[in-house]
Amino acid sequence: MGAQKGKDLLLKVDETGSGSFVTVAGLRSRRISFGADTVDVTDQESAGQWRELLGGAGVRRANLAGSGIFKDAGSDGTVRTIFFTGAVRDWQVIVPDFGTIAGPFQVTALEYGGTHDGEIVYEIAMESAGEITFEAA
Repeated sequence: MGAQKGKDLLLKVDETGSGSFVTVAGLRSRRISFGADTVDVTDQESAGQWRELLGGAGVRRANLAGSGIFKDAGSDGTVRTIFFTGAVRDWQVIVPDFGTIAGPFQVTALEYGGTHDGEIVYEIAMESAGEITFEAA
């Protein structure tokens, strides 16, 4: 993946559950991370007492954190409502020339800030709440 404009990374949400995604924000900075817990199955007979892990087991998760500006007041309201109701919604993160990360997420943090001579910016954190898919571009 070559160099790209950061402004092209988009955050989309299915606000009604109908399968129709709308862009709510452009992320100026972002971090997407994936993790998996391990299941230790080491026992007395493990070779050399080295730890053994059970493949394919454990809980997988995705976290998204980013900051930027909302597309408009409606988009801000949509995300704010999702946060305050604690709703789990389907989201898409579009990474140009890389692919689309999609699945159910819950907004776990929403912060606003700004300077006296600039725009209002937000920071958002989301945690996966189900199966996450990746579709290459």
